[in-house]
Amino acid sequence: MSVEQLESADGREREPLLDFPLSRRGDVLPEECSWLREKAPVAKVRTLTGDPAWLVSSYALAKQVLEDERFSLKDTANAGVPRQYALTIPPEVVNNMGNINSAGLRNAVMKALNPRQHGLRDHLRAQAGELLDRLVAEGAPADLRAGFADPFSAALHCRVLGVPYEDRRRLMSGLDVAFMTARQPFADSALNWYKDVDYFAGQLRAQLALPSEERTGLLGRFADLKEADPESAHLTDEMFATVAVSLFGAGAVSTSAFLVLAILALLQRPELIGYLRAHPERMGGAVDELLRWNLSVGDGLPRIALADVRVGDVLVKEGELVLVLLEGANFDPEAFENPDELDLEREGANAHLAFGAGRHFCPASALGRAHAEIALEVLVERLPQLRLAVPAENLVWRTGFIKRLPERLPVAW
Repeated sequence: MSVEQLESADGREREPLLDFPLSRRGDVLPEECSWLREKAPVAKVRTLTGDPAWLVSSYALAKQVLEDERFSLKDTANAGVPRQYALTIPPEVVNNMGNINSAGLRNAVMKALNPRQHGLRDHLRAQAGELLDRLVAEGAPADLRAGFADPFSAALHCRVLGVPYEDRRRLMSGLDVAFMTARQPFADSALNWYKDVDYFAGQLRAQLALPSEERTGLLGRFADLKEADPESAHLTDEMFATVAVSLFGAGAVSTSAFLVLAILALLQRPELIGYLRAHPERMGGAVDELLRWNLSVGDGLPRIALADVRVGDVLVKEGELVLVLLEGANFDPEAFENPDELDLEREGANAHLAFGAGRHFCPASALGRAHAEIALEVLVERLPQLRLAVPAENLVWRTGFIKRLPERLPVAW
């Protein structure tokens, strides 16, 4: 629905206001965002499944929803509730960090997600250099998504979890199905999920077969727990593997999608590549601004209301679905001055909601920042003349996926 249609509908009885999600392009802010934020910051929409939902698009109201525990992520997986799209992963996986907390695994997980762990940054810098060496040797134009962003994200998560980097392709390919946004459930989504659970259970057994001092990554920590901690004795290999699959999937798809769109934003503003090359000390702040700017979350952050709660002028009823529109909140002029400008020197860019807020604030946010910082540092250092090899309007954007993502990112240098 265009802004003109929204304007003409204003003031009339409507159920729902517009179809959601909005545009699938990740390099252009959907035109509906500013209208929604100004005229209907809590708007009735119809989701992919045909269910009604409330779309929250202002920064203040988005933060309210994300921080209020009466809006539940876990309950979005319940049977019979309104949905954004059909579940393609088991319902119990939706509340992954809650499952980790209840199983007593949080300490092991948080240690594995710490970007300051010994040798990790050096390992990632070396991996980034090797990937770019390969691209340069093959010659331009090259697909920076397939040749750099995806394998670099896989490198991080294979290292963190303790699985062989050589298995990255089979693991990344499973994400294309696991994170589909379909109107109705389909049987083989479960087959796809349990294939990867079986893989990680096998990798856990491989870690258990090693001496303790040779174990690596989160699965190595899980092997130690399984062997030595009586409180973990009730946990099955499948439960450990489910945690690992969840972390690989959510982490790899998010870090890769963010990196692809961050690079695309820089390619469309070549002067910023020069700025980052000249000011590497500004990379941390630049990554936060790129996170604010990023449009990779294409379907909103979902919550189910556990009680009647007033959000702005709307009384959200218990059981209703609420979707937080990140591109509304992160481009809200009430929260960010001149939000339509990508300003790598912006003060306060880290107030963005790209990692969520409240109890479901992303536990891997520091790791995700480190991943992006290292990738962009190596990229601008090694390829200062990097440019988009096709017109931006010719990029092909994926449909039916949890992230806004170009199928390929052709570049030259």
